[in-house]
Amino acid sequence: MIRFEEVSVTYDGALEPIVQGIDFEVPEGELVLLVGHSGVGKSTVLGAVSGLVPHFTGGTLRGRVTVDGRDTRTHKPRELADVVGTVGQDPLSHFVTDTVEDELAYGMESLGLAPGVMRRRVEETLDLLGLTDLRNRPIATLSGGQQQRVAIGSVLTPHPKVLVLDEPTSALDPAAAEEVLAVLQRLVHDLGTTVLMAEHRLERVIQYADQVVLLPAPGEPPTLGTPAEVMAISPVHPPVVALGRLAGWSPLPLTVRDARRRAADLRQQLEERDTNAPQGRGAVTCAAPPRGRDRPHSTRTRPQPTLPAPLVAPHRWFKRNRAATTPTTPYAAEIRALSVTRAHIHALRRIDLTVTPGETIALMGRNGAGKSTLLNTLVGLVHPTTGEVHVDGAVPHKTAPKDLVRRVGLVPQEPRDLLYADTVAAECAAADQDAAAPPGTCRALLADLLPGPGIADDAHPRDLSEGQRLTLALAVVLTAKPPLLLLDEPTRGLDYAAKARLVTLLRGLAARGHAIVLATHDVELAAELAHRVVLLADGEVIADGPTPEVVVASPSFAPQVAKILAPQKWLTVAEVREALS
Repeated sequence: MIRFEEVSVTYDGALEPIVQGIDFEVPEGELVLLVGHSGVGKSTVLGAVSGLVPHFTGGTLRGRVTVDGRDTRTHKPRELADVVGTVGQDPLSHFVTDTVEDELAYGMESLGLAPGVMRRRVEETLDLLGLTDLRNRPIATLSGGQQQRVAIGSVLTPHPKVLVLDEPTSALDPAAAEEVLAVLQRLVHDLGTTVLMAEHRLERVIQYADQVVLLPAPGEPPTLGTPAEVMAISPVHPPVVALGRLAGWSPLPLTVRDARRRAADLRQQLEERDTNAPQGRGAVTCAAPPRGRDRPHSTRTRPQPTLPAPLVAPHRWFKRNRAATTPTTPYAAEIRALSVTRAHIHALRRIDLTVTPGETIALMGRNGAGKSTLLNTLVGLVHPTTGEVHVDGAVPHKTAPKDLVRRVGLVPQEPRDLLYADTVAAECAAADQDAAAPPGTCRALLADLLPGPGIADDAHPRDLSEGQRLTLALAVVLTAKPPLLLLDEPTRGLDYAAKARLVTLLRGLAARGHAIVLATHDVELAAELAHRVVLLADGEVIADGPTPEVVVASPSFAPQVAKILAPQKWLTVAEVREALS
């Protein structure tokens, strides 16, 4: 169905090809997964299938790509539209109508399908993707995950023979991601649809793939094989594979179910070691075995913060060490009885939440649960309908922006929304001016956050990789040294290596006293980083507690290691490795 013949792509101004030696075939009715680090050319390979490369992006394509017998060199994207459906990393760039139902119908209208066929397919797609309640909603009012489902639905309704998907689950909550992947699997198995997909969150998709194509580095030829074969050698792999490598399992498991069947000896080994290990937190006791992150990382006793008098929930001080600080108020942020109603929709309902300096909180929940609205309320972009919000003693929506940036900073779901200058140097200069910081402050922060070659001063922010753009936005926000840092889906588009760098960075900020609140669907990130997890549903808090207690009890939000080693409360491979060392 899809054939690459010695394909290479060189973009205008580049000295070397971004991809080279691409030579493989995707048979009809198979789901093939593209994997590799950020920047190796996965999106370029996908674009070559839809004709966007080189007809839209420019550059030079050598070799040949055929889709259902059509040569993409001689067929432009509009001439492939009846065969190929494409969803890119940014769903907003695909939308051409205002409402959900109209967007689902638009592709079929362009192909001239009969009204009766269009109506039936719209209804089927609404049911398949759980969009029925959103059919009349303006797309601009949807959450990022809801928009992603609409984008996927808009390419499903024309019934293309080939689907090309770039990070299709990046903004979806775990349950929604499973629903979308189940739909794709049904299309592959029942209708013979061919799917070529790139995805960084391999823990979600690897078990659905028939074949995996590994792009090891920019310009290097790919490796093609079964998921088990490629994961055995791949530098990017999900936690279940990392745990299998650590335990020496062969063949490597690709699913939680396979790993659980082999984990009895590992669970026993961990239980025996923990029984003999000393308690690491002194004053903190827990019925579960002490885990790697809760043991001291040195023989020196680390200071623990003093519990403010108004706070009576001791679980909020459990787990990772935080910086000992003496803030002017006991909280970096305090929310009391907060409700927000927008366009007759109850986005938040009577939220009570406190955030302590040095604490990292993960906001989790379904798409549309109110996570982004809560962050926007903390930064003053959304006004409370009822209730109170205080950040470092100030009311965000009543505080002047020049004062607010020194109290709270938000890195939005799309970091590019924060970046408006034409060069990195101009962006940093503007950040210094806005924060009244000495010239060079933002640039120095960026160099600290992104060591190595770094980013050139004359680079355009929109030409950066997802990880580089996120780091630049983070440097812009941190220039004002806000005590409260908010991040909305910070790992969207990041590979495992970039995510590890982000975790290290955020841990360092928390250790220096910054309070961090991040809205995320990335359960592995929450397991690695968060002191607390707050679960939202329909605008209400349904759980608030230490990460192990909240996520292990949730089948949807538990990380892979927790599912494999339950009932023991291990969350990450790093913890298991530390315990076995």
